[in-house]
Amino acid sequence: MGTPTNPKIVLLFSGKRKSGKDYITDLLISKLDPNQAIVLKISAPIKSFWAKSNNLNFDHLLSASSYKEQHRRAMIDWSEEERCKDPGIFCRQAVEMYEAVEKPLWIVSDVRRPTDVTWFKESYPSKINTIRIDASEETRRKRGWTFTSGVDDEPSECGLDDYENWNWRYSNDDDNQEKLESFLTDLTDFVKEHLKS
Repeated sequence: MGTPTNPKIVLLFSGKRKSGKDYITDLLISKLDPNQAIVLKISAPIKSFWAKSNNLNFDHLLSASSYKEQHRRAMIDWSEEERCKDPGIFCRQAVEMYEAVEKPLWIVSDVRRPTDVTWFKESYPSKINTIRIDASEETRRKRGWTFTSGVDDEPSECGLDDYENWNWRYSNDDDNQEKLESFLTDLTDFVKEHLKS
């Protein structure tokens, strides 16, 4: 693999299942020049391997679907074994999956562990901004979340619960579109300013 294009700015999004992080990253992308931004998913190389190994639909595994949930536990178990050997393996592979795409803004939509944050900060120093999307259990239940032992009590969901060095934090507990638009406007303005430099 060649050296991935060096981005101008990398946004690392974190949040629990059904917190709305994918929804918010999709909205953010829609407000930016599509020629300047790309969404990277750390889970993409995991799901790609899992789909090929088990003759599954890769696109369905990437979506927020019951199809993905059927395979989540097994993917977590396998990926944890791989991370024990190399904590940055899936961060590196996610970047390599998109290395031919030369875009100055990378939005990593599924940061889950301190090792993910560390890998990006070490690989792209001074480019990283961290964003946490919070939502209460009550809100997440309304969106279809159900606590699953072996998933919701694992590092894949809890690894960043105690992390405090977020550059941005947004409480996504209600359907207040005005509040969400304000957050997205602030974030978009911040990104555009950095892309100018």
